[in-house]
Amino acid sequence: MYQLFNIQDYVVVITGGTGVLGRTIAKYLALEGAQVVILGRKEEVGRAIVEDILKAGGRAEFMKTDVMNQQTVQENCDAIVAKYGRVDTLLNAAGGNMPGATIAPDKTFFDLDAAQFQTVLNLNLTGTVIPTQVFLHPMVKAGKGSIINFSSMAAFRPMTRVCGYAAAKAGISNFTAYMATECAKKFGEGIRVNAIAPGFFITEQNRALLTNPDGTYTQRGQDVIRQTPFGRMGEAEELCGTIHYLMSDAAKFVTGTVAVVDGGFNCFAM
Repeated sequence: MYQLFNIQDYVVVITGGTGVLGRTIAKYLALEGAQVVILGRKEEVGRAIVEDILKAGGRAEFMKTDVMNQQTVQENCDAIVAKYGRVDTLLNAAGGNMPGATIAPDKTFFDLDAAQFQTVLNLNLTGTVIPTQVFLHPMVKAGKGSIINFSSMAAFRPMTRVCGYAAAKAGISNFTAYMATECAKKFGEGIRVNAIAPGFFITEQNRALLTNPDGTYTQRGQDVIRQTPFGRMGEAEELCGTIHYLMSDAAKFVTGTVAVVDGGFNCFAM
């Protein structure tokens, strides 16, 4: 009972672990005693993150992947299981957006690029489904595991501009609920599937959308701040506690939920 939050020696796989949020979460979990495996496309960046974690006293390694290529992800999984014997937690943090899948204020729906819209759906939604399908196997074999997906505020509300991204994230929230039931009914209560929905955090993908070169907020950024009762953007470190909880035995009876970490954005109403 007194070890509810203990994640010492957990084998944690993080897709999209080279992003601003992913790398922060990876370092936190490693310093909490987990063995972290970062999966991503940017090998040089990934190895630098691992080096930083090792210097800080954590355990981590990097593997290059493509979350939309099932064979590649399976090879990653096989290597991890061969080395560590199991996978305790999968954090599906891979995702992104493209200009053609957004609609700027001076554009209309007719300007939407269907090909880029499909790419954004694939990267975010299919890029969550494939790793889930692959890494679920060793969890089922062990009878225990936790999968945590990345949803978004855009999944709750039809926000302007982010047409493709919002559709994909709404799909992830629905997929999370579906998989929670699927796993519990067919593989037992040891397999839990949840999601985290961050509010607005400055990342490489949205920095230019939310901030000006001098660091002040754009009109879009100001709109976000007005909608957020805390009156600020989130810090990447503020996601770590919720993820720690969801992957630990403290959340042993929690599945199918989307945990909101947003400074009050989603509950605000004029």
